[in-house]
Amino acid sequence: MIDLDRAFAAIDAANADDPNTIVVRGAVRPKEQAHAELAVEWVRRLVPDASDALLLAARAHHVRRWEIDRSSEPEGRAGYLKWKRRLQLHHADVAGHVLADAGVDPATIERVQALVKKERLRSDPEVQALEDALCLVFVETRFGGLAAQLGDDHMVDVVVKTLRKMTPAGRDAALALPLDDDALRIVGRALEAV
Repeated sequence: MIDLDRAFAAIDAANADDPNTIVVRGAVRPKEQAHAELAVEWVRRLVPDASDALLLAARAHHVRRWEIDRSSEPEGRAGYLKWKRRLQLHHADVAGHVLADAGVDPATIERVQALVKKERLRSDPEVQALEDALCLVFVETRFGGLAAQLGDDHMVDVVVKTLRKMTPAGRDAALALPLDDDALRIVGRALEAV
């Protein structure tokens, strides 16, 4: 039997020294720690009977993300994709060590690693549920700031790509979030393009 609280605490401890912070629900928090907690909340909303592996993957999806900086790969799409793949492997590796130290069994660790690496994204319902949760965390925490940074046209492209990764249930949950008028306009344009 997996002690989820112990495993969550171990992942949270691994993320506690994140040098990046974010304000979530009025509190300044280590970014990846806060994102991990929100991802678990979204998984529980989307999949009320979520497996322990799915919940652990949600908590560990970006464990120690800051250790591999974007600048470690070349600019452009190819460099970005290579960086994302390196991150997935890094997260899976760190999660494996953290969960083993927390007493999680090897079969569950292997499943968590597969989920974190997003293996079989389109054919595995748990991987897709994790993707929906991560997209929802993005909308909840990064949408406004990124839109201001990128501008409307680029942000519409980002939202189109995000919506294409989501299930209908995930899209519905995203549209139910409290979005300001600018965000609603961008999402409306993106929905027309999907």
